[in-house]
Amino acid sequence: MAHAEHAASAPILQEVKPAVLPRAVLVENNRSFTWITDKICGIIEGKTPAWWWVCFCVACFVASFTVVGITYLIATGVGVWGHRNPVNWGWPIVNFVFWIGIGHAGTLISAILCLLRQKWRTSINRAAEAMTIFAVVCAAIFPVFHIGRVWYAWFLFPIPNYNEIWQNFRSPLEWDVFAVSTYGTVSVLFWYIGLIPDLAILRDRFYMSGNKLRSSLYGFFAMGWRGSNRHWSNYEMAYMILAGVATPLVLSVHTIVSFDFAVSLIPGWHTTIFPPYFVAGAIFSGFGMVLTLMLPLRAIYHLEDLITQYHIDCMCKITLATGTIVGYAYAMEFFIAWYSANPYEGFTFINRAFGPYWWSYWIMISCNVITPQFFWFKSVRNNTTFVWVLSLFVNVGMWFERFVIICTSLTRDFLPSSWGVLSPTVVDIFTFFGTFGVFSVLFLLFIRFLPIMPMAELKAVTPQADAFAGDDHH
Repeated sequence: MAHAEHAASAPILQEVKPAVLPRAVLVENNRSFTWITDKICGIIEGKTPAWWWVCFCVACFVASFTVVGITYLIATGVGVWGHRNPVNWGWPIVNFVFWIGIGHAGTLISAILCLLRQKWRTSINRAAEAMTIFAVVCAAIFPVFHIGRVWYAWFLFPIPNYNEIWQNFRSPLEWDVFAVSTYGTVSVLFWYIGLIPDLAILRDRFYMSGNKLRSSLYGFFAMGWRGSNRHWSNYEMAYMILAGVATPLVLSVHTIVSFDFAVSLIPGWHTTIFPPYFVAGAIFSGFGMVLTLMLPLRAIYHLEDLITQYHIDCMCKITLATGTIVGYAYAMEFFIAWYSANPYEGFTFINRAFGPYWWSYWIMISCNVITPQFFWFKSVRNNTTFVWVLSLFVNVGMWFERFVIICTSLTRDFLPSSWGVLSPTVVDIFTFFGTFGVFSVLFLLFIRFLPIMPMAELKAVTPQADAFAGDDHH
């Protein structure tokens, strides 16, 4: 009987054919290996365009604001910053957390998506990794010079000294030193190892064109790369190990940054939701910055075949997902404040929304919760101009998020007698404004002298890289 039923159902099973979902094309127009190499190397080999010089001069001028601000700070004292009771951190810590968050997307794209075998990362990971390193440089400016006497910064590191003064290892600010320095070191190694095969290509191309000086420079940093089987084997092993090391760093660095606040007793800070909330916010702001940087590059260098609409779609969807998590965290903070029946917590969150800094709170909500919801619509994701504008709003909103968290909690403490306001000085504002110039100078130098995409990885995701592409039995 069972055999008869099976025989009767067999024709039906034969008719049911599972749908084969086509994989997204990661390099459009069936571009060849040679075209990919010429396109990416051509950006470096060609004459420096006029727009680059204009942007570089503007970026250097903006960066000078930070240089002047820091010089004035060292010469005069940390009192030139707007630090007053009760807001003794204020502006610098806001900017530190903002820049550390910007740097998260690079390592996430490179490490986590590498381990998850997400091949769409190949077109954007190099620039995102560079962005990570430059953001960490900008972030480090604030805590280092916040010391006041910057020549004492070495006391932050756990090295013996003749005064027998040791660091307070129970302080999350000290944890930051280890987390951020480790994160920066691993990010530089990860970025540099990925560059080695491409530096060797540039070395050989400059040698063939007769430019021996540039060939020698690129050859020095290529460290004798010849593309042998042994070289590739060691390269892939090192890359995978660093990806494995960097993955927990993505989660731990901003978790430790959130401990700056979460381990204190200040209302609005003393909450366990901060670690996942800060990590999601960091990835959110990081992808916002990747979109801000990569979309103009895509248009200027005509990289539409390499940064396809599918890449933009993926980045928009991650921005949407993390933005929604951040929005959920905002709502949950209000719920926790109400559910705890703690009057100080309840007052803090009502004060955020309707107190003296209400304007910054609603800018934060508009940019971080409402803005990413536009990415639900494919028509929005297909409009690169609109996506770029939304990415700018994401960056603005995430700065205001840090401002709201830090300043509203400190300006309205437990005791009304200790209430105050934050008044950033001109030195504060200019020093922060100048860090965008520092970041831009470094990024412009990167796109001028280093390949902005990993050529070998791009070639590996093209159809012709699959030896069995035309084999029906594969």
